[in-house]
Amino acid sequence: MTKRINIILIAVAALIALTQPACADLQLCSRMSYVVEAALAIEDKGATATRGWFRIVPGQCRTVMQGTPPGETLYVHARALPVYGGSPLPQAGHADFCVGTENFTLAATRSCNRSGQHIARFTAVKPSETEKGLAVYLAEDAEYTDEQARDAAVQRLLVIAGYDANPIDGIRGEKTDTAIARFIADNRLENTAAGRSDFLDVLMAAAQKPSGAGFSWCNETRNTVMAALGLEEQGSVVTRGWYRVAPGKCLRPDLTGKPRRLYSFGEAVGPDNQPLRDGARPAGQGGAPMLAWGGSTILCTRNSKFELSDHKDCGSNGLTATGFATVEMSGTGATTVQFK
Repeated sequence: MTKRINIILIAVAALIALTQPACADLQLCSRMSYVVEAALAIEDKGATATRGWFRIVPGQCRTVMQGTPPGETLYVHARALPVYGGSPLPQAGHADFCVGTENFTLAATRSCNRSGQHIARFTAVKPSETEKGLAVYLAEDAEYTDEQARDAAVQRLLVIAGYDANPIDGIRGEKTDTAIARFIADNRLENTAAGRSDFLDVLMAAAQKPSGAGFSWCNETRNTVMAALGLEEQGSVVTRGWYRVAPGKCLRPDLTGKPRRLYSFGEAVGPDNQPLRDGARPAGQGGAPMLAWGGSTILCTRNSKFELSDHKDCGSNGLTATGFATVEMSGTGATTVQFK
């Protein structure tokens, strides 16, 4: 299960007396268990410009601006990569600015006027001086060290790829080492692969493949698909969503144990994240049906991120009654639901 966390943006405290930093460049550093993409917003005299995306790896820093940041206020926004499913980084920021879907540099960002742009929540930050210049950290409630953040990131991607490295706690124990060894053997890597700088990239690539054991969604359409999952836990069904499955990509949601049956639903969304209609089928009184993949098992969902266990009366509880497809899991090998 993906652990819900809050993103905390904290300035690095000066641990020793500094005369003058050797470099005033601005760095973004991560102590999170997710590989993220970050964007900056700089506000000066009422005008704001935004720039992104900067890929930040757990336990590492990246220079995102040379020289002292101009302007009155600096803001940061971070998003998890699609491999992690529905964004696990709820933003509790201070301001909304426009960002692009791909790499971007934008001016006049209070509103989005072009295709491929949308509003994102940013958090105001005040960088502090360190020995290496100015820095802002992205951190989780778990308060990982750099080393723990990387170990937790490895654990999280192993779980998504179908290997039991739970719990995701940043502690490199026997269970994590066993999962790493199995992953290395399954993928025919050298024994020292876990120490390579690109090991997280190797894990992410494996997590997006439908091969191997476990459950995957594969999106064969040209649209983003938002997916939801239902699992039988302690005599009831728990639904979780939403997981973002990019066009042409596969995604493995976090699963604990080895379920024999689960439930799957997916719907295509447009650039505005609103559900798309299926123009290939005739429209009824409510217009063309949604472009969705589901079944006859009615379970509850809602528009925002959710985890629900009560499915008796969705409508009365302000939820949406959604038809999920029943998926019988293979005893060995992979089980894949394809969105076509």
